[in-house]
Amino acid sequence: QVQLVESGGGLVQAGGSLRLSCAASGRTFSSYAMGWFRQAPGKERAFVAAISWGGGNAYYADSVKGRFTISRDNVKNTLYLQMNNLKPEDTAVYYCAASDYETYRRNTDFRSWGQGTQVTVSS
Repeated sequence: QVQLVESGGGLVQAGGSLRLSCAASGRTFSSYAMGWFRQAPGKERAFVAAISWGGGNAYYADSVKGRFTISRDNVKNTLYLQMNNLKPEDTAVYYCAASDYETYRRNTDFRSWGQGTQVTVSS
């Protein structure tokens, strides 16, 4: 089982940037794909980005392509999400998640979750 702890959320103005981090422990970090999801008030949790075990492949929701970058450091056991040109519609609780598989296949493969970190973008 893997434990995940997110950090880096906060309040930022539209157009600004934030970098989220997710520290993992309890399982060999480099053996599984990782992802970021978000949940806005009154909405279901939604996929944001995912990255394969070695970092060679990344996948993004259309709404964040070109603005967000997912990355990982398998030495530090940490996942990142660099968020640039933030918009008010990016406001949500952001969760990192660990897949049961090495590569990203489907959202239901993610079964280990962090507690979430709040990102608020003001207009």
